[in-house]
Amino acid sequence: MADQLHLNVNILNAGVFGGSWRFPGTDGLASYGIEHYTSIARRAEAAKLDAVFLADGPVLDPSIRHRTGNNLEPTTVLARIAAETERIGLIATLSSSYNDPVELARRLGDLDHVTGGRFGWNVVTTAGAAAAANFGRSGEPEHALRYRRAALVVEEVVGRWADRESLVSPQGRPVVVQAGGSSDGKRLAARVGEVIFSAEQDLATARAFRTELRTLAAELGRDPDEIVVLPGLSTVIGSTEEEARRRREVLDEVLPDAYARARLAGQLGVDLTELADDEPIPTEILHDPDTAGGSQTFYRVVRDIIDRENPTLRQLLRTLSGGGGHRIVVGTPEQVADDVERWFRHGAADGFNLMPDVLPSGLDGVVDGLVPELQRRGLFRRDYEGTTLRDHLGLGLPAVPGRLDPTSDLSTSTKASA
Repeated sequence: MADQLHLNVNILNAGVFGGSWRFPGTDGLASYGIEHYTSIARRAEAAKLDAVFLADGPVLDPSIRHRTGNNLEPTTVLARIAAETERIGLIATLSSSYNDPVELARRLGDLDHVTGGRFGWNVVTTAGAAAAANFGRSGEPEHALRYRRAALVVEEVVGRWADRESLVSPQGRPVVVQAGGSSDGKRLAARVGEVIFSAEQDLATARAFRTELRTLAAELGRDPDEIVVLPGLSTVIGSTEEEARRRREVLDEVLPDAYARARLAGQLGVDLTELADDEPIPTEILHDPDTAGGSQTFYRVVRDIIDRENPTLRQLLRTLSGGGGHRIVVGTPEQVADDVERWFRHGAADGFNLMPDVLPSGLDGVVDGLVPELQRRGLFRRDYEGTTLRDHLGLGLPAVPGRLDPTSDLSTSTKASA
C-alpha cells in the first residue's frame, strides 16, 4: 500500500444530503450555474486533491420536485473547469447503457488530450425505469445484461483510445473509474477498473472488498496495484464536536420527508407508503441482493443496515439522511482524520471520494481542516508531483482488456478472456 492516500471531491449539486439545498445560508439554485462548480474545483486544486468528480444520469429524476438535481452535463462542466485549473484531475460519469462507444471514445479522448491528461471516465450502468422511458424503453435492462454491455462498451472505448495515433494525451488515455459493489460489478471492476468507488459502511467489510478486488485482478493477470479503491465518504465537519453534531441535526431537520421516503423506496424496490414512521422495515418484503433491480450496491448497503440494526422507518431515513447510502462521518477535522487514517492504515481504502454535506460551505471543513490535518500526519501530499490524473493516482498504463464474446455471460467470461 502507498504511503499517502488519495482524495477526490464529489461536486454533487448542493451537497450529498437530501436537504442540503435548504441548509441555512445555502443558495439552493447555485448548482444551476457554472461558477458553483468552477469555484469548488479551484479550492479543491489549491488543497491538492486528486480530482473533482461529477455524478450524472441521462434522465430528469422525478425527485427534482423535492431537491436540486445533477443539472449540467458533466463533460461540458469539466471542460470549463479545465480552463480555470491547471493540475486537478477531472472525472466524468457517463452511462455505458445509453451512450455509443464510438462517440464516447472520441469525446473523452479529445478532452483528455486538450486537458493535458487529466481526464477519467466513471463507467456506470444506468438503472431505473425513468431513464429507460427516456430512451423509449418499457423497463430497465436486466442487471446482468447492463454489466455485459458495460464490459463490451469499455473494451471498445479503451481499444479506440489505445489505437489513437494523434491527439494522444500525456497520460496515454483516460483513467477508467467504476463502482463495483454487486457481483457483476466486482467482476467488471477486476477486468477493467483502475479507480473503484465503493460504499461499504464498516472497516472489516471494506477491507474484505478491497482484498477481493485485488485477488480477482491478480487472477486475471493484472497487477493488483493497478487498482485504487476509494470508498464514498460523506463528511459533516465542525470546529468543535458539538458544532458538527448540531450541523448534522439541522441537515436532518431540513430533509424533505417525501424525498427521503421516495428515495428509500426506490433503493429497496418496495412500496413504503403504508409504513408508519415508528415501524421497522419488514424483512419479508425485501428482495435477495443478487436479484434486486436498480443499484445492487446501494441496495446491499441499506439491507445490511436493516439486518444489523432493525431500525424504524424514521431511524433509517435519518441514518441515510436522503443521501445515497455512503458512510457518514461527523466530527472535528481531527476526528474525521482519525477515521480516514484508520481505514487507510488497515487496508480498507486507498483514499476516499469525499462528499461534503453541503456545497460550497461543507468544503471549508475539508480544505481548511481535514486536508491540513492529514498533511500534518504525512498522509496527504502538500503539492502535486506530476501533471496528469495518472500521476496523482500513482497509476501506470495497463494493458488493453481482452475482448469478451458479446453473447457470453460476464461471470463465465472473465477468466477465459484473461
